[in-house]
Amino acid sequence: MLQPLQLVLLQVDTPDGKWNIKQETHLVSDLIQLIESLGGQRVLLIGDMILDRYIYGDADRISPEAPVAVLRKQHDEERVGGAGSVAANLRELGLAVVCCGIVGLDDAGHRVRAMLEAQQINTRSILSVTDRPTTTKTRLVGMAQHRHQQQLIRVDDEVTRPLNETETKRFEKMALAALKEIDAVCLEDYDKGLLTESVCQKVITAAKNAGKPVLVDPARIIDYTKYRGATMLTPNRAEFKMAAGCRDDSIETIQEHAGKFIKLYDLEGILITLDREGALLAIKNQAPTHIPTRPRSVYDNTGAGDAVLAMLAAAKAAGATWEQAARLTNIAGGLEVEKFGCIPITREEIIADLRLSTGSAVAKIRQQDELAAELALRKSRGETIVFTNGCFDILHAGHVRFLESCREHGHVLVVAINSDDSVRTQNKDTIRPIVNQDQRAEVLSALQCVDYVTIFHEATPQKLIEKLTPDILIKGNDWAEKGVVGREYVEANGGRVILLPLVDGISTTTIVERIRSGGKR
Repeated sequence: MLQPLQLVLLQVDTPDGKWNIKQETHLVSDLIQLIESLGGQRVLLIGDMILDRYIYGDADRISPEAPVAVLRKQHDEERVGGAGSVAANLRELGLAVVCCGIVGLDDAGHRVRAMLEAQQINTRSILSVTDRPTTTKTRLVGMAQHRHQQQLIRVDDEVTRPLNETETKRFEKMALAALKEIDAVCLEDYDKGLLTESVCQKVITAAKNAGKPVLVDPARIIDYTKYRGATMLTPNRAEFKMAAGCRDDSIETIQEHAGKFIKLYDLEGILITLDREGALLAIKNQAPTHIPTRPRSVYDNTGAGDAVLAMLAAAKAAGATWEQAARLTNIAGGLEVEKFGCIPITREEIIADLRLSTGSAVAKIRQQDELAAELALRKSRGETIVFTNGCFDILHAGHVRFLESCREHGHVLVVAINSDDSVRTQNKDTIRPIVNQDQRAEVLSALQCVDYVTIFHEATPQKLIEKLTPDILIKGNDWAEKGVVGREYVEANGGRVILLPLVDGISTTTIVERIRSGGKR
């Protein structure tokens, strides 16, 4: 029997040290509403544009020429990195983005522009320069026996000296002009020579004068003077330890230094990401707040900072409080490290993760589209999805035993029920369904063995099965000769179909007949 994965709930420090399910559900509901409100907000993104190239192959032998792995190339791909990754994340969250950066007059620069424009990202403020190539990171990724991807080496093609005076003035003019009609400004600094103190200070001053927040993902540097006056900085634990001169990187030590750091650089606040320990949010003249997160399976930390900055900007542009924004960045950064490379995080993934964080505290009944997103996330974590369907008109012991048996075959059990109209197409008794679809769904969701309930309106669940793509499809053994709907699709996608025995003598039909006969068996 597969054991359910351990569920770690969102934790919040309260004055009395107590936290309950109702408070948690309310918090999650507010965060989901914030995510659903995203769309139309405008962000100016200023920073280092990077082209990420990946070359994938098998690395199952050692070279006879030297003690190094031989990579037998299988395929390659390109993605936008650096500030471009932040832009891609913002677009996935539904925001309009104006990119302001530099690329070289080369093929890599053309590729960066093309990929951004394909995502409907404004690139008119990206300056092409002649004295340097587009920063390009080429990663060689090997797989032994076609298993887990592992980066073998990274090759960087870049020039990191500051822009010359002419290019600097031209870039500053473009950046300041782009400040009009936006809701927030993001600075994504990879220390490639673009975001000098002059550029940063002119942008920060102009944005503050216009009443726009400036959010900064800082470079790995010691002196943060160039970010002075920004609204919020988002360093990770190691970056803050280095910049603040902490004796160690414990949460207690970071809390001690946060207030002084905010005062030193005239910030409104600082959000320090703490990897597996969540994040520390410190606001000017307030005690720091530690925001824990649930454990994650770290696959690749590339792009986590980009996802955090994008989520922070999106949340603030939508009117979130700093604490709400910080909780959402926890989720965005956590989802990013579960992926390989810089893959944008979608609104659907954020909402799915929020719902997962509360387990039974949030209703199990789902619309089909949101259920599909949630199941995709759970499958990516290695959970096995079990699917079954039926009318489940009058819930009885036969149903319960069947569903408990279904749950034993996987981590997640999805029960799809026929809508009232769908039941009427099944050639059942004219009074069926006796219990309407909403009540049937509510009763099923109360069972501990059931993780999700959804309703389908067609005569068969074929379309729903294709949308959810379960790992295991289960029906009663009375379907052996009738043919299981969805079998071909599930098996074609690597899944299995299982037929389980039913409890003899127990069915909704026999219960209805007993009622009609006055209770006679």
